Amino acid sequence: MSTLTIILNVLAPPVSVFMKRGVHNDFAISLLLTLFFFIPGILHAFYITTQKNRVL
Repeated sequence: MSTLTIILNVLAPPVSVFMKRGVHNDFAISLLLTLFFFIPGILHAFYITTQKNRVL
């Protein structure tokens, strides 16, 4: 995981999820979690960005 990804996970979680997965369900979940509850948005972003690539 790069330093940029870690910084984006903390400051703008939906942006880091977008960079990893694009506009998909994970992005929408991250956006909603960040808007309503910031800490769960950060945790979700770390979860998504640390996963191995999966087939969608």
